[in-house]
Amino acid sequence: MVVLNKIYTKTGDEGTTALGDGSRVTKDDARVAAYGTVDELNATLGMARLHATGDMDRLLGLIQNDLFDLGADLCRPDMEKDDQAGYPVLRMVQSQVDRLEAEIDTMNADLAPLRSFILPGGSALSAHLHLCRTVARRAERLVVRLHAIDAINPVARLYLNRLSDWFFVASRVANDNGADDVLWVPGANR
Repeated sequence: MVVLNKIYTKTGDEGTTALGDGSRVTKDDARVAAYGTVDELNATLGMARLHATGDMDRLLGLIQNDLFDLGADLCRPDMEKDDQAGYPVLRMVQSQVDRLEAEIDTMNADLAPLRSFILPGGSALSAHLHLCRTVARRAERLVVRLHAIDAINPVARLYLNRLSDWFFVASRVANDNGADDVLWVPGANR
């Protein structure tokens, strides 16, 4: 259980922050950039949910919870010491990726194949989901960069890759199952 009785601690005033294992790094550390961008994605998703209803809102809520799991995973380095933590360390698992894939397949089943790239927009929810997609891609790039210098749970990277696909398909669903997609017209303004 998390207990937050004091919001500011002043421990980061010198530009450092604590990771999940208690070690301290600078706030511009690659690991902090990765999980910080996942946090930004979660906030962006919260904005999208203002326009979602029913099953879409429920699915977005599941993803928001997953993103907290992902942040917890990324903020804890040295997976080899997980068994020494004294408590179960939260790591992303394949079933979270599998759930996204099943949801993508379900949503995509009712969509016509694309014959053009689409522009972000259409409905408010679709536009917000496209923003989520781009923030998810940035988070994925930062996780890839982190992996080049430090070990990560490979499922974390897989989840982000699948999540951006999920947001793309969901944005089409939010555009009346693709009927209101805004299509790119190459060279239209030449």
